[in-house]
Amino acid sequence: MSSAPSIHSPLPSEPAGLGRAQLAWLAAAVFVVSAGYGGLMPLLPAWLEPLMAADGQAEVARHVGLLSGLYAAGVLVGAPLWGLVSDRWGRGRILVIGLVGYVASLLPLLRADWVGIAGIYALRGATGFFVAAVVPVVPALVAEHTPQGQRARRFAWLGAMSLLGFLFGPGLNAAAAQMSGALAGVGVGTLDPTDLVIVMSAALGALMMLGLAATLPRVPPAALEDDSQPASADRRRAMALWGLNGVVMFVLSGFELGIVLQGQQHPTLSSREISLMFAECSLVMLGVNALLFFTGLLERAAGRGVMAAGLVLAIAGLAMLAQHRSDAWMYIGVSFTAAGTGLVLPTISYLAAGASRRRLGATMGGLAAAAGFGQTLGSAAAGWLFGAVAQLSFAWLALPLLATLGTLIVRPAWWSTAGPAPRSPRVSSAPLPK
Repeated sequence: MSSAPSIHSPLPSEPAGLGRAQLAWLAAAVFVVSAGYGGLMPLLPAWLEPLMAADGQAEVARHVGLLSGLYAAGVLVGAPLWGLVSDRWGRGRILVIGLVGYVASLLPLLRADWVGIAGIYALRGATGFFVAAVVPVVPALVAEHTPQGQRARRFAWLGAMSLLGFLFGPGLNAAAAQMSGALAGVGVGTLDPTDLVIVMSAALGALMMLGLAATLPRVPPAALEDDSQPASADRRRAMALWGLNGVVMFVLSGFELGIVLQGQQHPTLSSREISLMFAECSLVMLGVNALLFFTGLLERAAGRGVMAAGLVLAIAGLAMLAQHRSDAWMYIGVSFTAAGTGLVLPTISYLAAGASRRRLGATMGGLAAAAGFGQTLGSAAAGWLFGAVAQLSFAWLALPLLATLGTLIVRPAWWSTAGPAPRSPRVSSAPLPK
């Protein structure tokens, strides 16, 4: 007599779990696109100056700002589109397409004199558009192939890799400068460090593309489980999380710009101290991600409670920054704000991972688009606010967080941590391969 399929043995139609090597390639892809952005952006002014010799520094600065905005616009447009397409075509395929486009949009920048200013704008927008195929699809794929009990740690790990990528980005510049000097010393010739940054970014992107193409599971969308979670509830929760993500990124972007503009109001605050505050912000957020990874806090505590605690911390930090009278209090305010937002953002991603698998890519894409939209508006609003009310702009930035905290209290159903509907007995619950 044939036995019923064991719940511990995978069925042919069941998506395979991700092994350690596959997770490493996915995390590395997030790291590489973050490092590429952080490595190239500081070089844009010196890179544009030879192309705009007849224009002044103000015009160069304007183009740098527009190029940064165009990259963000590419992410804003691409993230929901790629997320939706990945729900139908498969996430691994979209990841590889995104990395191919990322590499292809970087290499023509080696001949900036050929493509011209218009070409540079088109290429930076294209880079943002193809990066948007990586940013939402990686967490969607991880959520799709990860049991509920392991998702929190893996999402904390992805968040940490993204932060490390931004921190490592300027290190590409230092490595390029060293490499340029070393090549000149051995008689190869003088190579522009900016070109070397482009080559290294493209080479790392190509390596990620090959690694993911070789290791990711090939599961057609039709093989994914069907669930009975109401589509209306899924969409309502997704929209609430999109709104929260946009609000937090709006505040975080304004907070970071406010730190830069503090130097105008406090002459004793040097550029070195501002840089230290940015490093402090990144390190605190990285520490919070490590805390979530090692403690499994999101698996034990209600997501709504974790987000409320994070919002309270961020509001307290912004209040300190609005009233501070010394650099020491400013450092404390930066730490509180970074810790609070560092708690909220991974929790949002974790809750979004509970969406139906049929809508997971669209949910993650909307999350990335909301973050880009909030970041763009936050930078613009903070610049205007600081010009109008100076240091008190931090207090105004706390108001959206207070309003969001109120919705957490009065609308608990919006932030339900209930995941997808239970699987049928035929679906495997085998642990991931060790």
